[in-house]
Amino acid sequence: MNTTIALSSKTMPVSSKTGARLLIADDQRDVLEALRLLLKPEGFVIEAVTSPSGVLDALESREFDAVLIDLNYTRDTTSGQEGLDLLSRIQASDSTLPVIVMTAWGSVDVAVEAMRRGARDFIQKPWENARLLAVLRTQIELGGALRRTQRLEAENRLLRTEGLPKFIASADSMQPVLRLISSVGPSDANVLITGEHGCGKEVVARTLHALSNRASRPLVAVNTGGLPEGIFESELFGHVKGAFTDARTDRIGRFELAHGGTLFLDEIANIPLSQQAKLLRVLESGEMERVGSSQTRRVDVRIISATNADLNEEVAGGRFRQDLLFRLNTVEAHLPPLRERRQDIPLLAMYFLNRYAERYRKPAKTLDPSAMQAMLEYPWPGNVRELDHAIERAVLLSGGDVVRISDLALKSPRDSTQRLEDLSLEEVESLLIRKAIDRFGGNISQAADALGLSRSALYRRLQKYGIGSS
Repeated sequence: MNTTIALSSKTMPVSSKTGARLLIADDQRDVLEALRLLLKPEGFVIEAVTSPSGVLDALESREFDAVLIDLNYTRDTTSGQEGLDLLSRIQASDSTLPVIVMTAWGSVDVAVEAMRRGARDFIQKPWENARLLAVLRTQIELGGALRRTQRLEAENRLLRTEGLPKFIASADSMQPVLRLISSVGPSDANVLITGEHGCGKEVVARTLHALSNRASRPLVAVNTGGLPEGIFESELFGHVKGAFTDARTDRIGRFELAHGGTLFLDEIANIPLSQQAKLLRVLESGEMERVGSSQTRRVDVRIISATNADLNEEVAGGRFRQDLLFRLNTVEAHLPPLRERRQDIPLLAMYFLNRYAERYRKPAKTLDPSAMQAMLEYPWPGNVRELDHAIERAVLLSGGDVVRISDLALKSPRDSTQRLEDLSLEEVESLLIRKAIDRFGGNISQAADALGLSRSALYRRLQKYGIGSS
């Protein structure tokens, strides 16, 4: 399809270079070259592709300020359907990205349909340089303003408490986490949350969901490491009646329950290798079948996952699929342990103190200064969850309106060297489990093997002894 291109002298004067990143797509090389000659001197950073698939590949790996796409490609040179389908896919993945469409076979109907599907403006070939430049500048500016507004709204929502989990983070080490949450919360990007046991990964997951456009839809959480291998598929994908011996009725899986919302996969590192390929297929295609059914179902979920393990080490050791890791960690958020955010300890302690006093209908309590100092000096191996449990226990056990050091029952370093014969059976078991988890860097599968337990049996003991995972 040959097209005459107007390289006129009506170019709009430029007072400053834009530096904006622009993705352009057309199946005609001469069109791409003409656009490059026009736009590059104006300060645009250009990337050119020749097909819809090239556009999607570029958008998946790089960020752009705007996209300029032809509506007609080699498969169909007149209807504009390829371009319209591409436009719909771009809008589905990022509705804030400005898309300007162009075609030599323009018509009012095609233009209306393109705008209906989210195009910001419409250019007909042969174009006028001045108008094309004006449209690009305007839409890039509007797109940037929209993204800034969206981020500001996310930050404001993050500061409000209604409808959100309580997220306390004033320490310097938590500021990068707050900025990341504000930035990616409103998006559909998959997020991998890493950090030690009990540092608050689930709170971050719930905050990300609450900030997203999916907030009105369900957040479904599942501890993937605690699922026995035999029921993994049934739990995540569901099953139909008669699929196996105990399948007496149809069951909806977690993916379907989370449709339109967010699926939080906790302890993702502990998914058996044999099941990882099945999870990857759903993440790649958005399609799944219930166990025992051949009917394909489409699911639309945002995936937020969490682990205390080093997934790169798991990949290197052959225990975790690298392609699955790529799907999970579009963005990675690392939470520091409580010992690295001690500024937050007084705020967290008072929050837990007020919450449990209200829950257990106890008189309002205060913290003795010596108790607060002890908390500031304590290493908190169980992180925020351990602090939570310590305050809850203190509220229940303290006799007056002041919580003292003795009420917190914090263990000193010498307590860890206590003789085994002086400990109860449960205390010994709890101690051995903690040591095994520490020895294997939080890897539940390896710790379970070392202790001679199945993963599900170890998870039951973690819950019993309050050794939390998130």
